[in-house]
Amino acid sequence: MFRAAIFSLAALLAVPAQADIIDARFDRPTTRYDHGILGDAIEWGMLRIITRDLRQTRIILPESRVFEDIKPRLADVDGDGNDEVVVVETSLELGAQLAIYDESGKIAATPFLGRPHRWLAPVGVADLDGDGRPEIAYVEKPHLSKTLKVWRFTNGKLTQLASLPGLTNHQIGWDFIVGGIRDCGSGPEIITADANWKNVMATRLNRRQLTTRRLGPVKSTASFRRALACEF
Repeated sequence: MFRAAIFSLAALLAVPAQADIIDARFDRPTTRYDHGILGDAIEWGMLRIITRDLRQTRIILPESRVFEDIKPRLADVDGDGNDEVVVVETSLELGAQLAIYDESGKIAATPFLGRPHRWLAPVGVADLDGDGRPEIAYVEKPHLSKTLKVWRFTNGKLTQLASLPGLTNHQIGWDFIVGGIRDCGSGPEIITADANWKNVMATRLNRRQLTTRRLGPVKSTASFRRALACEF
């Protein structure tokens, strides 16, 4: 059986640091947020984090927030060799933010987008510029401003490194996000669509600058899987 610890945003209980997180799951489905950007009215009110020693941390959001996401993502965002959990967390009043959790609770987040019904679609985590430190990429407002943003977790906070408009990775009602990060032998590239869903695009980060190029036409969602597989 799991040994459980329960956390809220108001009061977090201390647990041993740097535990080895092996799984994370959303729970407590809720309809308290009326956005439905992922195709239904269900979001999530709780995040379960499971460590290798089978401790289970349950992080329960207040009624003013939800996890507005497809699934939690495990990634080593601070480069210490242990995974953290990356999620989209949404305020009913202020819209979405990208949040990072470990077994002690929330450790960092981007600012909320500022108003309800504003969302962001995660791309992935990788050392995008080759300096040995991981970066986090997402598309801010993929149906409106369609802006790729790259952040880095340093000294306990997230700092924005770069942004580039004209790119997207999600359409309203999809319960999935296309694209991601690939490395076809010449360094990491962020795979998205262009703003009009005409072309598959590959974007690189170099010295805090994003540059993008066309890979080929968008024929279907399979075009993004082919791009990630380095087929074009």
